[in-house]
Amino acid sequence: MTHRLLTGPKLVLATHNKGKVREVAALLAPWGFEVVAAGELGLPEPAETEEDFLGNARIKALAAAVASGLPALADDSGFSVAALDGAPGVRTADWAETPAGRDYAMAMGKVEKLARHAADRGAWFSCALVLAWPDGHTEGFLGEAHGAWVWPPRGANGFGYDPMFVPKGGAETFGEMTPEAKHAISHRADAFRQLSAACLPPR
Repeated sequence: MTHRLLTGPKLVLATHNKGKVREVAALLAPWGFEVVAAGELGLPEPAETEEDFLGNARIKALAAAVASGLPALADDSGFSVAALDGAPGVRTADWAETPAGRDYAMAMGKVEKLARHAADRGAWFSCALVLAWPDGHTEGFLGEAHGAWVWPPRGANGFGYDPMFVPKGGAETFGEMTPEAKHAISHRADAFRQLSAACLPPR
C-alpha cells in the first residue's frame, strides 16, 4: 500500500483539547513542523457522528484541512473497560460532559461505580490518528495501550482518565508517569509510530 508523505512546513492539529495539543506537538517536534491548533485558528468543532475512533478522527481532520487549506492531523481517543463491554469507548468525552464543561473526576467515578464489583479489571486506551489534506485524501492509524483500571485515581499528570489506568506490566498510572514515560508506551505513541513510518519523511 502506498501512503502519501506529509511535507511541511505547517500542520493544523484538529483539536481544542490542550492536553492532546501538548502530546501530539511533542511527538511531531523532531520533524520541525510548524504546528497550530484548530482552536487557535477559531475553527469550529464538527459533530462526531461515527461509531468508531477512526471515523470520528476522519471527520475532524477533513473539516480542519478544508477550512484551513492546510494538511490537518486529528486524534480521536477513548478509554474502554472490559467489564462495561468496552464503554465508555467512543463516548469517553460524553461521559465527562456537564453543564459547566467536562468533569473527568466525575467520569472516572462513573466508571468505578458501574464496574466496582466486576472481577475483570481489564481496560485499554485507543487512539486513532488521521491525516487529511485539503483535496480530501486521508491516512488513518489506530493504536492501543492495554492494562487495568484502578481506584482511587492516582497522579496529577496527563489528562482525562489517565489517573485510573495502569498499563500492562507497570506500577504507575498514566497520571503518575512523567510525560516522557507515558509518550513511550501510550496508545497515542502506538498510533504515531505507525503514522510516522508511513507518512512522515525520514529524519
